[in-house]
This record gives sequence, structure tokens and C-alpha cells, in this order.
Amino acid sequence: MKLITFVCAAFLCLPSLAQEKFPDGTPVSDWFKDSKIVDINTLGKKYILTDYGVINDSTLLQTEKIQSAIDAAAQNGGGVIVIPKGTYLSGALFFKPKTHLHLEEGAVLKGSDDISNFPIIDTRMEGQSLKYFAALVNADRVDGFTLSGKGTIDGNGLRYWKSFWLRRKVNPQCTNMDELRPRLVHISHSNNVQLSGVRLINSPFWTTHLYKCNHIKLLNLYIFSPEKPVKAPSTDAIDIDVCSNVLVKNCYMSVNDDAIALKGGKGPWADQDPNNGGNFNIIIEDCTYGFCHGALTCGSESIHNRNIILRRIHITNANRLLWLKMRPDTPQQYEYILVEDITGDQCQFRLFLLCHPYKLSQTVHCIFSTEVHSVFLRSLEGSDMPVRCM
Repeated sequence: MKLITFVCAAFLCLPSLAQEKFPDGTPVSDWFKDSKIVDINTLGKKYILTDYGVINDSTLLQTEKIQSAIDAAAQNGGGVIVIPKGTYLSGALFFKPKTHLHLEEGAVLKGSDDISNFPIIDTRMEGQSLKYFAALVNADRVDGFTLSGKGTIDGNGLRYWKSFWLRRKVNPQCTNMDELRPRLVHISHSNNVQLSGVRLINSPFWTTHLYKCNHIKLLNLYIFSPEKPVKAPSTDAIDIDVCSNVLVKNCYMSVNDDAIALKGGKGPWADQDPNNGGNFNIIIEDCTYGFCHGALTCGSESIHNRNIILRRIHITNANRLLWLKMRPDTPQQYEYILVEDITGDQCQFRLFLLCHPYKLSQTVHCIFSTEVHSVFLRSLEGSDMPVRCM
């Protein structure tokens, strides 16, 4: 049995300066207070897709032509790839340094439902660095990258979801990685990134995956995948994986898994692998949650999460408010977590705080302890449920 050290503290007794300092007392920088949307007119030349032979056709795969526009921008010092009104079908796209993506109102970037249109690359999934399929939108080592507009990125995930559940019928032990499917947006090794305004819907797998990023803002996003009639498996809204200084503000999230999950690595030596790491200084505020398994989840592939704030959110159909997943095969530390000013009712978040020893399919020979301390809770309207450790 996994050893757990757990301390839950300070109900309704935090100092008034809590919103101006992180739970460990570190000042919250002014960067977190600035939610201004980057003006695309300041980002260089606009590369409108239809000027590069791309046509409005939801059935015609146009990956190469769209990528050629991105490459042209990169070769000419950068600029903004503009998707005009219409629907454009594509496989994996790779953004380069000084390039950006903007979707005009009525624009839809639609992902292919053929996995062969997503090349296998060196990437990151479920706490592992491995070869897996690229996402629809990829930005690796693209400092200053922006994804903006009033348009939609549609993962077109129905075929992938049906295939997953069919495989699960044949093999009940089928895992997320067994069914081959792409993520929607993957941003890695990038600093000073902003995602704003767009609709991110129907992802085949994780919706937004951030890996080894610093100073990244997600503002005014609408993130959705269905839980019925066909469940969209493991379509986490936002996966934060080895990142620091992240602001998630004024977003709507409704997905058939965790809304926001903090990742970082797994396994007995996870804390010694340079590809892994912790998540630090994360603020999630002023968001609304539809259906999800957990509003904020630590794990399951997680090592160290510190200075995490979840505040001023409204829950309409989340199973859990705060979910701490604990793996017996991984050293873990969850500390200085603040949850405050939450509205909703008991039927809307049935489990208010759940410490859950994660079940593994294989025999574990090394048993590690999870240390959980300095979890602060206050102003939870409509919930009088106790902390549950299971």
C-alpha cells in the first residue's frame, strides 16, 4: 500500500493578501495581472491561406499548401498565418519561430480523421518522452507564439472515439496509447506564448498539451468535447506538463476527462530524468466548467506541483473539484495549492477533494510515498462535503 503524507489546512483563515501572493508566500508577479490580447497587427506580415492556393473545402486535404504558407512566413522573417472564413481540412501543421496562427470569425481548421496524416515524431505523452503522432497544431521552440481569433479548431474526433470504444470491447485493457490518435494542440519548449479567443473542439485525444513552457497564457478559450452520445475518451482540456508561470483565465471547459491536468513524469526514477519535472506558479481563474471528471487534477503522471491557484470558478457539471492522483511507482509531491471562491452545488461536484491511489496494471516492486501538504480551501459555495482520501 502506498504511503501518503497529507495535510489539509486553513479553511476560511487565509490572509487577505492570498490573491496577491502564491500559497507559499512568493509574490504574484504583475505578468499574471495582464490579460491583454496580443494585437496581430504587431506580429508582422499576414499570410492569408487563400492567397496560397488553399480553398474553402471541408473534404479536400490541404496540409501541404497550408504548411507551405507557414514555411514562407518563416523564411521571410515571420508573420501571421490567417485562416479566413470557411472550412479547411488538414493533417499535422508545424509552426516555426516568429510564426503565428489567427482564425477569423467563421474560420474552421478541421483535422483529418486519418491517422496517417499525422507523422510520428519525437514527442511527449503521458509522462514519457517517446515517438508518437504529432498534433494538428504543433509549435516546438517557438518563443512568442500566438494562437488567436474567433474561429474554430475542430479535431473531427468522432471516428477516433468510435474506434477506441470498439477496441475496448475487444480488449477491455486497451489503454489510451493503444488506440492511435492525435492531440489537437501541442506547444513545447516555448516561452511567452498566448492562446486566446478560439474554439478548440472535438479533439481525438488531449486537447491542449503544454510541455516545458514558461510564461504561457490561455485566455477566453472555449474547449469542448462530448461525453455523449459517443464519449470522447481522454480529451483533457489543458494538460500542463513541466511548465512554470501559466495563466488560464476566462475559459470554458467541458470535456470527457479532466479539464486541467498537471503532468510531469512517472516511474521510479522519474524525478531524475531531465525530460521530467514539476509545475510551478499556475493560476486558473474566472473559468466556467461544464462536464469533466476533475476541474483540477494532479497526476496521474506527476512528480511535483507547487504554488497552484484555482479561484473564482463556476462548476456546472464536474465530478470532482480537486483530484490528487497518487502513483505507487512514482515519487510525488503536491504542495501549496489554493482553491477558493468556487460556486456550484453538491450534485454538480460530488467529490470535493479526492486523494486517489492510482491503480496500475502491472506489479509494482518499488513503493514510493506521496507528500501532500499546504492545501488551502475557502469560500466553496454550495459544498459541505468532507475531504475524502481513498
